[in-house]
Amino acid sequence: MHIYYYDENFKYQGEDVISDYDELPRNATDVRPQDGLYLPEFDETKRVWFESASKEYIEGLQPKSPLSNDIPTLKKQMALLTLQVSQIQRGGSS
Repeated sequence: MHIYYYDENFKYQGEDVISDYDELPRNATDVRPQDGLYLPEFDETKRVWFESASKEYIEGLQPKSPLSNDIPTLKKQMALLTLQVSQIQRGGSS
């Protein structure tokens, strides 16, 4: 049987497999956390896992848009290329 451990604050701590004849440890449940939870927390009364992470925490884990970081880099590269092209054009017309 799969069991799911939680700490003294009922935060998820991992899982294990025990024999069906073993007693369930005090800080564990046989209720599986649903997929998609970032910081699962167990509610002993309702026997369900719920999301305990804040919206800000979850947003901080999301990958940043590559464009937001690339625009300044692209502007610098474009300015450098423009300068190089103008230097080549001046040097080639002499």
